[in-house]
Amino acid sequence: MTIRRIIYANDKRLKQKSDKVTRFDAALKQLANDMHETMQSFNGVGIAGPQIGVMQRIFVAEIPPNRDGDDEPSHPQSGQTYILVNPQIVRVAKKRVEGREGCLSIPTWFGYVERPEWVELIAQDLNGEQITLKTDDLLGRIFQHEIDHLNGVLYPEHISDPTKFWQELPSD
Repeated sequence: MTIRRIIYANDKRLKQKSDKVTRFDAALKQLANDMHETMQSFNGVGIAGPQIGVMQRIFVAEIPPNRDGDDEPSHPQSGQTYILVNPQIVRVAKKRVEGREGCLSIPTWFGYVERPEWVELIAQDLNGEQITLKTDDLLGRIFQHEIDHLNGVLYPEHISDPTKFWQELPSD
């Protein structure tokens, strides 16, 4: 596996729509493995092809399990890795909820984004088999964020109130 270089918000590729994946082969599986390793090495919960300069409709998502000593209950889907190819949202909730988001391509910046409470989507797995998922909460937010990347949209574009977008610099 290889940790790939993440591209940042000023890179024009992040504003382009990604191409549909048509080859389900060993190279696609290697790409997914590289994306997963890259995401984990940067402590992310999701990463899309365009974020590493690969203009294909694929993303990886994983809610990490709680770390030792963390009193918070684990998210129900924590520790499960999702690799979705050619995902499409087919239904969304009418109710919208606001939640905090960040992005590996916009490090140190965070914002509150309003999104549908749940989404239903169809996608393909690494073998090209169709899958259907309905998800909400944090995982639903991650899926929507990553699909935005595949469509050339960055999360700050959903924020109209500048007080809901801020920078958090790491403390030394």
